[in-house]
Amino acid sequence: MPRLILIRHGQSQWNLENRFTGWWDVDVTEKGAAEAVAAGHLLRDRGVLPTTAFTSLQTRAIKTLHLALEGCGRLWVPEDKDWRLNERHYGGLTGLDKAETAAKHGDDQVKVWRRSFDVPPPVLEKGSEFDLSADPRYAGITVPQTESLKDTIARVLPCWEEKLAPALRSGETVLVAAHGNSLRALVKHLSGISDDEITGLEIPTGQPIIYELDDALGEVERYYLADR
Repeated sequence: MPRLILIRHGQSQWNLENRFTGWWDVDVTEKGAAEAVAAGHLLRDRGVLPTTAFTSLQTRAIKTLHLALEGCGRLWVPEDKDWRLNERHYGGLTGLDKAETAAKHGDDQVKVWRRSFDVPPPVLEKGSEFDLSADPRYAGITVPQTESLKDTIARVLPCWEEKLAPALRSGETVLVAAHGNSLRALVKHLSGISDDEITGLEIPTGQPIIYELDDALGEVERYYLADR
């Protein structure tokens, strides 16, 4: 039975500071690193051991992957870094304090930007402080200036079809260490969650989600490993 493990990166510095992060590259905090190690220990103790791994091009997810793999004694497994697993791009909100943004624009407007399915935040201007178009890790990639959750799903699903699904079909136990919204995209697809409901799905940091899948990669069961 194919098995997929999803882990949202451990707490990042901007999670702690309550800032919109998106594609900006921030590190995990000490707490976030501990969450990743604990996730690895849980995988080890439950005997859920990945044989291959995927992550984004962002430090917080990469470090979470490595710490979790080390924690379960699997640091040696192959890994694939793919920009399509990056967090949703928060456009012109990048770097802003969430509470201050709500005070300026109103709670309702911020809720639309954060939680609507297909309404993106304002665009990030080219050449601004958080513009990543010249970052060497994105060479050859058109870096978005903003994204809705719908946009994020549209880039994550081809990664699923091209990389994750074939690995699962070949018998691999696949670990994906990624971000709240890129993981929402996978959960929406695998669990058939509606557009309206997926925006309210919270994925906690550092908590392995396990998918037991059938041979057609349909969901048999989805659960948090800590609950077993």
